[in-house]
Amino acid sequence: MLSESSAAVVKATLPVVQAHGEAITGRFYQRMFDAHPELLNIFNRGNQATGQQKAALAAAVVAYAEHLTGPGTMPWGPILDRIAHKHVSLGITATQYTIVGRHLMAAIGEVLGDAVTPQIAAAWDEVYWLLACELIAREARLYTEAGVAENGSVWRAWRVTDRVQETRDVVSFTLVPVDGGPVPTFTPGQYTSVAVDLDAGRGQQIRQYSLSGRPGADHWRITVKRVRGTGDAPDGMVSGFLHDRIAVGDTLRLSPPFGEVSAVAGGGPLLLVSAGIGLTSAMAALEHLAAAEPERPVVLVHADRTAAAHALRDALPRLLERLPRLRLNLWYEDAADGELAGLKAQVATGLVDPELIPLSPDAHVHLCGPLPFMNAVRGGLLRRGVPAERIAYEVFGPGMLRDERI
Repeated sequence: MLSESSAAVVKATLPVVQAHGEAITGRFYQRMFDAHPELLNIFNRGNQATGQQKAALAAAVVAYAEHLTGPGTMPWGPILDRIAHKHVSLGITATQYTIVGRHLMAAIGEVLGDAVTPQIAAAWDEVYWLLACELIAREARLYTEAGVAENGSVWRAWRVTDRVQETRDVVSFTLVPVDGGPVPTFTPGQYTSVAVDLDAGRGQQIRQYSLSGRPGADHWRITVKRVRGTGDAPDGMVSGFLHDRIAVGDTLRLSPPFGEVSAVAGGGPLLLVSAGIGLTSAMAALEHLAAAEPERPVVLVHADRTAAAHALRDALPRLLERLPRLRLNLWYEDAADGELAGLKAQVATGLVDPELIPLSPDAHVHLCGPLPFMNAVRGGLLRRGVPAERIAYEVFGPGMLRDERI
């Protein structure tokens, strides 16, 4: 709980901090990276380049302050769990929170100047450390559950044993541990972080990729889409490296599986809704159900540009045979080549219409795809009466759903 005196100060100054939030977080990142350039190996440089990271941090700090002072309605438990899972997948340590706190408070002072009195600085420092302590506690528990020793490394070497070009822009890698040890199982919907050393001395970068194969197998599979730059967003550093440089026999550094969202949670009917490369967790869910719950009723709704761009589509006939209660609904923006021999599916042209998604009244839902897509689908399902607590979703990157406060 925020102290009474600090709560009054934070409440009074919240509008000013909110108005200058992105300037503060922009200055924070500049200060921190100047003092600790090694942290560039952890942060996503693409999100830094587009400004998404500073915008997300500013929004999160303000929203947490609102939560502590009363008016905020955001459900912070699930959001803190999401952040904690992301942090442990990067190997974030408790000592790094001290670095972040020091530079964040200094940035507030530099942007707001003399308006930041010692009392105001102390109140916002209290906000930061309440947030930090909540995350540190969650992250310590996750490290323990993953078998990562205190102050140990999350990274393990894995060898690529197979590489499959799924589509022009999507490739799958099959991996096994170099040390010959056991392959950790995972829950469909979880991801692993992949750390690569970029060419020309550009340092390390880390990205998260959903595990797209069957849990409990003797290998892992990740399915990677090449990120092509658009506008202010650069080409994906890590996805491009994996596509262009990684072949069978090469090794990669992977984290244990993390992620708070299960794609197979609950019993009874399951609705999996994905778009583009968001299909990876849905495919892991189908592989799991084919082995463990073949009679469970499942609807897979997937959206893509074309059938040719639909990665892992060749696995669907096999999964239909093993899942007799699986129903497929595919939406392609261009459905001219939507037919596939042996694939029993309803194929539609255009964007997914949430009103037309087959829906059981007691279905559990899992969403994965671009934020605008998930906003539209989740909003439509909520309007159709699906309780918010039965709609799980995975957000990659620094954004959040528009109606996450519901």
